[in-house]
Amino acid sequence: MYNDIITKIEEFDTIVIARHIGVDPDALCSQLALRDSIKLTFPEKKVLAIGTGSAKFTQLGRLDKIEKVQDALLIVADTPDKKRVDSVDFSQFKFKIKIDHHPFAESYCDLELIEDTATSTCEVIMKLIDETKLKCDKGIAELLYTGLVSDSNRFLFNSCTYKTFAIVSKYLEKYNFDLVEVYKKLYLRPINEVRLEGYISLNMNVTENNLGYVVITDEVINKFEVDSASAGNMVNNFNYIKEILVWCTITEDIKNDQFRISIRSRGPEINKVAEMYNGGGHKFASGVRVKSLDEALNVMKDLDLELFKYNKSLSEGNNNGN
Repeated sequence: MYNDIITKIEEFDTIVIARHIGVDPDALCSQLALRDSIKLTFPEKKVLAIGTGSAKFTQLGRLDKIEKVQDALLIVADTPDKKRVDSVDFSQFKFKIKIDHHPFAESYCDLELIEDTATSTCEVIMKLIDETKLKCDKGIAELLYTGLVSDSNRFLFNSCTYKTFAIVSKYLEKYNFDLVEVYKKLYLRPINEVRLEGYISLNMNVTENNLGYVVITDEVINKFEVDSASAGNMVNNFNYIKEILVWCTITEDIKNDQFRISIRSRGPEINKVAEMYNGGGHKFASGVRVKSLDEALNVMKDLDLELFKYNKSLSEGNNNGN
């Protein structure tokens, strides 16, 4: 599969790299790193990384302006389903490739590399570069590590295996990038975001079934002077609260007339509930976009029901064990 991807990259003079709406570090770093690697390997090619950016991640690198292309190659990173691809007119492209680490949702490209046991799409691209003629340098390696460490929440998730640490070790040894600088770019944040985190802690609703959720309205976003993406991404800051097994941020996005729900779990699989509302993701990390707060609260009810079933099954299992 890796060599098939390289063959297609060699075949096209113009290549566009896209990813999902609602950018996160893995999506952004995977497309920027792949763009820079292809440019380094094939300097004569025109390679564009496109999509809607976020002020929160400008320190990671800059995207290219969207241009009209013809008979080009499209590579979509970190996006399991077509409806979530950002800023792409599929009719412009002669051939399409998907590179992803999410569970399979749908086939929408001609060639699809899906490694759903990997921590991140950045890890998949690390392997792609390592096992093919694609070139890498210190900057590209730093981008890939940044995306991997973000999507694995600093190696805390079960998706991290000896293979993850092996490829990371190889890149660290070969390219000797500065880990302190990586973490500074990824985690340095203004005081208003820390204060918003305090607001979330104080206003989180917790159900008797161990669901925690908070509604972050546009009024709150403006009060703390953050953007909706920054608010939603704070979901990862609440991983280890004893009384909570599933936790969510419900963030109002006035600009796009929607509510963005980020969901994380330390127990029940939550991606099936997300899929009920045209969302999706991983078993323990998913997202949904809905049009109203009422609909968002319905998602919470369904998650709470899943938790009820999950807790009941645990209780019955313990009773049977006794």
